[in-house]
Amino acid sequence: MTRWGRGPTRRVRVRWRDIGGEAAAAVVQRPVRTLLTALGTILGVGAFVATNGLADTARAQVSSRFDALKATEVRVQDATPDGSNPFPADVADRLERLNGVNRAGLFYMVPDDGSLRVRTSPTLVGAGRALVPVVAAQPSAVLAALPELSVGRLYDDFHEARGERVALVGRAAASQMGITRVDNQPVVFIGDIAYTVVGVLDEVQRLPDLLLSVVIPVAAAERDFRIDGATFQVLIDTAAGAAQLAGHQAPLALRPDHPERLQSLVPPDPRRLRRQVSDDVTGLFLALSALALLIGVVAIANATLLSVVERRNEIGLRRALGARKAHIRRQITTEAAIIGLLAGVIGTSLGLLGVAITSTARDWTMTINPSTILAAPFIGLLAGAVAGLLPAIKASRTPPAETLRA
Repeated sequence: MTRWGRGPTRRVRVRWRDIGGEAAAAVVQRPVRTLLTALGTILGVGAFVATNGLADTARAQVSSRFDALKATEVRVQDATPDGSNPFPADVADRLERLNGVNRAGLFYMVPDDGSLRVRTSPTLVGAGRALVPVVAAQPSAVLAALPELSVGRLYDDFHEARGERVALVGRAAASQMGITRVDNQPVVFIGDIAYTVVGVLDEVQRLPDLLLSVVIPVAAAERDFRIDGATFQVLIDTAAGAAQLAGHQAPLALRPDHPERLQSLVPPDPRRLRRQVSDDVTGLFLALSALALLIGVVAIANATLLSVVERRNEIGLRRALGARKAHIRRQITTEAAIIGLLAGVIGTSLGLLGVAITSTARDWTMTINPSTILAAPFIGLLAGAVAGLLPAIKASRTPPAETLRA
């Protein structure tokens, strides 16, 4: 503290270095109280860092964790179903000429009129409605479902073109019927018609109902069974990023005469979904961060106000020695700001630790914007400074005569 000017009315000048040193000494003098005072701000800043860090990390994971199967799957169905088949016979040829389309084919559940008993023997007792559904699917539709076989092979375009009576059996259906191998050419009877089982589906990444069903070529189903009233659909497997375009072009490619007859079901845009997920998560947790930070500001303000009351004699002595009101305000505000800065640093560290633990537990790549790390301590500093304003004003109004009290 220095004095400058002339005569008896010389004014006192207090350097910021002196204010900072005294404020730091006052803060570290009671470490437990300082820590408890800063706890709310620590939580607020930590939540801010963790929220932004987890949002950035989650945003980065959405691209890799976004369901690639759904993102590359398009279905086309009848917009005004009337029981008839709205699709042409050459579905695969028309759609696979489109950019980004890998596989595409027609499939539908064969309607059960009570005669579609699925059996492994024509004399099996226990007639009734089929417990195993029958699905008609073009070979390209089966391929679009991304199947895995336990035994055997898939039927192909040759079988489809000739309407061969061959079948694929889903894992669950095969277990129910006791089919474990195909090298002995097992046969399933659909109604009274025998179909040779050429393969057993162990897994499909799309159309999980196939695992419960017997799957036969569309041409064979059209010849052997009534298909009026079936729900016809086309399954399309696309390259990554091509689903939106394929869904837009498919109705026109299939029915150029009446494209409005068909409806495409396309997955949501991954970029839009990523933004929505990020915005929802960030908005929720930032609100919680703001609430915690507000609690921290109130805690610092209350503690600083209590400190001012306890230090009335000290403050009065400073005033008596020539400290101006502005000097007292700076002193108290600086103390609160230092507490906020310490809380900001600790909260930032805890927030980063939380993001790192969460990312490691979920096998994510930790991603965080450097500006978040740089801004967080200053948020604590600002919160502390704001919290100290009211106590600082109250302290500056302490009369010098206060130091004369016993």
